[in-house]
Amino acid sequence: MAGILGLPFSFAGHFAPGNMMEAIKLYRDYFRLSQFLEEPYVLLAVQVVAADEKLEAQRLATSMYQKFLLLTRGQPSPILPPVNNMDDLWNDNGRRAVEEQLFTSIIGDPVGVKQQLHELIEKTDSDEILAQTEIFDHKARLRSYEILAQAAVN
Repeated sequence: MAGILGLPFSFAGHFAPGNMMEAIKLYRDYFRLSQFLEEPYVLLAVQVVAADEKLEAQRLATSMYQKFLLLTRGQPSPILPPVNNMDDLWNDNGRRAVEEQLFTSIIGDPVGVKQQLHELIEKTDSDEILAQTEIFDHKARLRSYEILAQAAVN
């Protein structure tokens, strides 16, 4: 509908990543020039967990994994503290469900986040990225956004 009306399109890639590319393609295929836009405009929302070290980013991401794992079990939860090993919390089915839900997530150190961010933008041709960060510790969450901001401008 956004394409037909010539409006911007936002897609929650962190909620339905499996539909992301098809939804963006449909929007662009059906886009019509309007009083609002001369060309398509895509905002893509994704999960981002960044830290100074890759292993720390992976550990911080376990809070996000736990949240989505509990959602798959019908047990919504606030953000939980990170854990050192998710294997104690999920089985193969739970791990696969979380991976399917979060495969568009950007997780890593500054170099990895920059690379993943630019690859995602290139793949989707998005005009704007909205970052959702599920990190338990407030200071670590702020640092994640700082790293992302640096990756976005460089």
